[in-house]
Amino acid sequence: MHKAVDEMGIQSTFRGYGPEQGYDFLREAVKGYYKKHNVDLELDEIFISGEYEKNGDGTKRYRRMAELKSVELVFERAKSDLGNILDLFAKDNTVLVPDPVYPVYVDTNIMAGREVQFIDANGENEFLPLPDKNVKADIIYICSPNNPTGAVYNKEQLKEWVDYAHKNKAIILFDSAYECFISDKNLPRSIYEIEGAKDCAIEFCSLSKTAGFTGTRCGYTIVPENLGNLNKMWVRRQTTKFNGVPYIVQRGAEAVFSEEGQKEIAENIAYYKENAKVISDTLTECGIWFTGGKHSPYIWLRCPNNMKSWEFFDYLLNNAQIVGTPGAGFGRNGEGYFRLTSFGSKENTKEAMKRFKNLFKA
Repeated sequence: MHKAVDEMGIQSTFRGYGPEQGYDFLREAVKGYYKKHNVDLELDEIFISGEYEKNGDGTKRYRRMAELKSVELVFERAKSDLGNILDLFAKDNTVLVPDPVYPVYVDTNIMAGREVQFIDANGENEFLPLPDKNVKADIIYICSPNNPTGAVYNKEQLKEWVDYAHKNKAIILFDSAYECFISDKNLPRSIYEIEGAKDCAIEFCSLSKTAGFTGTRCGYTIVPENLGNLNKMWVRRQTTKFNGVPYIVQRGAEAVFSEEGQKEIAENIAYYKENAKVISDTLTECGIWFTGGKHSPYIWLRCPNNMKSWEFFDYLLNNAQIVGTPGAGFGRNGEGYFRLTSFGSKENTKEAMKRFKNLFKA
């Protein structure tokens, strides 16, 4: 990245707008990364894109946190392409999303005037709903590992969604932003590990979770050539409305996929997974049901004592100065649940769980 900065200061190596799809050196790096997971991609299927931060600085902050010296356990990101991709679809397409769900999936479609249907994710199905043959949809959102629940689909479960998409001639929009947290080789990190997925799925990923690229705003979208006109339409959309990710940022992103970059990222992910284990162990000790935390930075817990989500938020804030995200903000089925995150310092996480244990240990 430093070398790229120097290059931008010299006329002969200066780079301006474009290429809108991304420089080949970064697309080749992404292609090689997928190859390691037994997924073959063509260069023309890979699109480097920018990322916006939904809440400005990427975090939700609450007024009373500073007053109470609270330990912050909230961190939120969203990717612009999940909204931008909708430019390719007609408004009369119906959309299917799980409930609870990351709000950007719902909000962007409501803004566009589409009908949104929900499929129940709940404790009974471990927040991993499977297709309902009685429901017809044109666009399907799947996030695995999931935000907010941390739940991860296995290959057999994703195959059911791929088969459903084929039967209904639907498109799956697959958000794999947290794939780097998966350590079990039997769990898919890309939907393209599933047979037939390249005929029905578009995949989105972000470097904000993989490499902390929250300020540089870089990610990528995979639109398979098997999807026919959608690939060409996305090229047209990007070249019309987007000038490309800055060269300096793309050089930094290239380093993410290098041998040294992957080593450093593995160490960083391990740090957050240790935090997640601290949180999970505390919840287990307190006898509180939860999912996530093992292959995801998020821990999704059932609020103790039948508290509502915002009631639990207030209780934690006032009694332990801990902040998390009320599950009700993610949909009807999120009521009574709460999201904690491992995206924080080890010291803060341990201190937060010490306070948590003092409140709820049986």
